[in-house]
Amino acid sequence: MTAKQLSVFIENRKGRLSEVLDVLKENGVSIISLSLADTTEYGLLRLIVNNPEQGREQLAKAGFSTLLSDVLIIKIPHVAGSLQAILKKIEKEDINVEYLYGLSIESEQAYVVLKASDAQRTSKVLEENGIETLLPDQIAKL
Repeated sequence: MTAKQLSVFIENRKGRLSEVLDVLKENGVSIISLSLADTTEYGLLRLIVNNPEQGREQLAKAGFSTLLSDVLIIKIPHVAGSLQAILKKIEKEDINVEYLYGLSIESEQAYVVLKASDAQRTSKVLEENGIETLLPDQIAKL
């Protein structure tokens, strides 16, 4: 099952990230995980939040360029090689992993946010291999 990731395109200048975070805070949107990549002029902020639609709407009202994307949040045991084993299953199906970043919410488990070229097929591969993903309602409760 896929989750929604909120992406925000921001100018790479002092205070701009804080402005995004202020809009989210003022509208009761909690950040669960984030990743920020930058170039000399722009940054791409990827967020997992408790209410992605609300976050997108409020950021758009504040003048930010936003996008909602389908991603998978995969539950991974804290055992060496666990992530590699999952990635091999996905690669075996000729699916490209476009990016991933970590999400830590429990001491016994680790999570990664994964964007694949085919989210539905990837979700099926994970399910067939007994690999748990978080559902939107589970994410909202984090």
